[in-house]
Amino acid sequence: MQPRDLSDHAPYVPGRGTEEVARELGLDPENLTKLSSNENPFGPSPKAVEAVRETASDIDVYPTTSHADLTEKLAEKWNLAPEQVWVSAGADGALDYLARAMLEPSDRILTPTPGFSYYGMSARYHHGEVAEYELTADNDFAQTPETVLEFYDGERIVYLTTPHNPTGSEFSRKDIREIAESVDDDTLVVVDEAYGEYSERPSSIDLLDQYDNIAVTRTFSKAYGIAGLRIGWAAVPEAWGDTYARVNTPFAANEVACRAALAALDDAEHVEKTVETAAWAREYLHDNLDAPTYESAGNFVLAEVGDASAVAEASQREGVIIRDCSSFGLPTCVRISCGTKAGTKKAVEVLNSILTEVAEA
Repeated sequence: MQPRDLSDHAPYVPGRGTEEVARELGLDPENLTKLSSNENPFGPSPKAVEAVRETASDIDVYPTTSHADLTEKLAEKWNLAPEQVWVSAGADGALDYLARAMLEPSDRILTPTPGFSYYGMSARYHHGEVAEYELTADNDFAQTPETVLEFYDGERIVYLTTPHNPTGSEFSRKDIREIAESVDDDTLVVVDEAYGEYSERPSSIDLLDQYDNIAVTRTFSKAYGIAGLRIGWAAVPEAWGDTYARVNTPFAANEVACRAALAALDDAEHVEKTVETAAWAREYLHDNLDAPTYESAGNFVLAEVGDASAVAEASQREGVIIRDCSSFGLPTCVRISCGTKAGTKKAVEVLNSILTEVAEA
């Protein structure tokens, strides 16, 4: 007995964790600065933590009410009808729902490379096929309609990541409109806004009342700081919002996650501090790191360091965990998450020391 052929399914490669590195190198986890996974350096909102404590005694109950409450609150916040909000276990859960709703076997999707590997993974789970459009360092990983449409060939789903991970580049609102208007009538344009809170550009959710071929995914993992609870959502056109009930995994968004997300939505101060610190950290990294960096609208900065694997390994030995971007197909780049001011300054100090040693070797 064997599973079906999964040889085309490349596993997702996460950033390295604090406990993992500490055990491997014999270090104290308390002395490590983790800047590898684009997490919130301030942790979750205190309101979310309190909601988790209060919800703990109710985890014997299916999350019917909390799921509905979160759906309604998101709909109100974004001026949507409740059926346009698809709550999920992480934003990748929402991506899965969209693939279930749209893909027939052998349908093709179009994804960015480098980019989030789960776009392709989800399509292949549903027996879809994957095509790619390329973002290159030659033009600072610019994202334009031409970048996408040059490779577009009638795919069923086109993925736009804005801000893009790991490069930090963005599509403009005008660009997203142009793409939505240029693709075939039966092509869905999925705008992944996992890092949307960090961007100064408006969300594409505002376009849903004008376009029936755009969906937007968002998450509570980044700016809201509750990645460990796996809670996200999609905003979809009202015309086909009732599809959710046919593709949703029963109770996939759990009670604790829903209640924490509800509380996090009420803590604007926590999100504001997070976003402002990320903006400071991006500027600090651009101005002070002794390596070329790319402009970023996310909570991270991509830097050219030569041998990314060697630099990332040396950095973690010095107590700063960053992301080697070789798994993205960028073996000369590392991605540095925006930390606290102290954590970001420490990262720059450590990396500059390593880069100096590499240059002198």
